[in-house]
Amino acid sequence: MEKSQRKSWLICIDDTDDIGTKGTGEIAEEIAALLLGNAEDISTYVTRHQLFIHPDIPYTSHNSAMCFKLVSQKPLAEIQSIAVEHLLTQSAAAADPGLAILDLSASFDRQALIEFGLQAKSEVITKQDAYDLAAAQGISLSEHGGTGQGVIGALAGIGLRLYGRDGRVKGQINLCEPDSGQNLFGRGSIESGIDISVAEFLRLSKLDCVVSTSGDLLKPDEFIQLSGKIKAIYWQHQFSLLVYSKQGRWCNALKQHLKEY
Repeated sequence: MEKSQRKSWLICIDDTDDIGTKGTGEIAEEIAALLLGNAEDISTYVTRHQLFIHPDIPYTSHNSAMCFKLVSQKPLAEIQSIAVEHLLTQSAAAADPGLAILDLSASFDRQALIEFGLQAKSEVITKQDAYDLAAAQGISLSEHGGTGQGVIGALAGIGLRLYGRDGRVKGQINLCEPDSGQNLFGRGSIESGIDISVAEFLRLSKLDCVVSTSGDLLKPDEFIQLSGKIKAIYWQHQFSLLVYSKQGRWCNALKQHLKEY
């Protein structure tokens, strides 16, 4: 039997959790892992996309969608089946889960999806708006419990990932030797600051670049001081460390800097 062609997909979920339950980001990471059926399958970091906070929008704590890219031979039906089964078993009882899946090799209006995502960051959007756009763009959009309001955020997350200048990477970045995979600084935060070159940081973290809060790319021979939790952002379609200048030194971004993403 001829092998199916490998395709790239964007997969996004929203509104799966409740206070005190497993977070949407963790569920997204679990789905990504379940979809890795063989050594050729690839999934990327999960990105968190902040949506509009408004009294008319039900959410648990932050109203954010979680999106990741998958490269796989799996057909849409299999991807959807695996994702839906996990959503049904792991989502909170009070949640309103939504799932969006985009075939990146298909024909679709990228700008329309980006505009929908940006709109969802500042306006109240209806489920019908989401379903209409998904149908027009050939996107698989489905709800799996409660009111199904999560379809709005799921589709918005697809648009924001396509935008390429929005979102924080789920979790924290570990610095690991490529051969051993061992985290050089153990689990958790880096308690005392360490100085490291940009080139060495990128080698150990496997991120794409280091960028300042003013949008300047740091050169490989520049140094950064790392402390606390190392968090990354999605910037210019690259997984990036955000840094700010403090007393003439580059330091990894603080919570207030990351909120912009």
